[in-house]
Amino acid sequence: MNYTVSEENYIKSIYHLQQQTATVTTNSLANELRTKPASVTDMLKKLQTKELVEYEKYRGFKLNATGNKIALCIVRRHRLWEFFLVNKLGFEWDKVHDIAEELEHVSSPELIKKLDIFLNFPQTDPHGDPIPDTNGKIVVIKQLSLAEITAKKNVVISSVSNHSPAMLEMLKHYHIGIGTSLKVNKQFAFDGSIEIKVAQQAPCIISEQVAKNIFVHHD
Repeated sequence: MNYTVSEENYIKSIYHLQQQTATVTTNSLANELRTKPASVTDMLKKLQTKELVEYEKYRGFKLNATGNKIALCIVRRHRLWEFFLVNKLGFEWDKVHDIAEELEHVSSPELIKKLDIFLNFPQTDPHGDPIPDTNGKIVVIKQLSLAEITAKKNVVISSVSNHSPAMLEMLKHYHIGIGTSLKVNKQFAFDGSIEIKVAQQAPCIISEQVAKNIFVHHD
């Protein structure tokens, strides 16, 4: 069955929200998509008719097995295109999200299969997020947020959860990317900010909010 661009955007957004909570509310989805709750309600009825979501009274809704499978296909396409744009076309990692948002709706299985082969089956996208395989399986990456790392520890950046251009531009300014090694020098109890040291760069201080969006593994 084919789905509209709007339906696919809703399915993917529900999937991402479900990574934070078991069920999704109409208001949380409206905020995610920057639309009105009434519009969300109308779309959810369509997705229910197509048997992609389940509704639990007073709790919210969630994707069923079919909906989850479709969501993983969309996520797979998006992350493969991001990898292609950065690694083959030379885009900066903060410039690819919106382009991949358009390309993810090109749903030709043959195209995505050939793209995966051409890219040599990458497991993570340029932001460190795992790319689902053809069966929808995702490799679980063992990592902690930078905010959880104690002082004097050396770590390597493995992923970034906030993909906004503003966030990625700031990290680029501080010479921080996937695979970057850094040392946590100090944590400040006052506001949760931390001082970090990246290679030959001068130490810098990042906020707790930023640190919570950067994920690392031990060097």
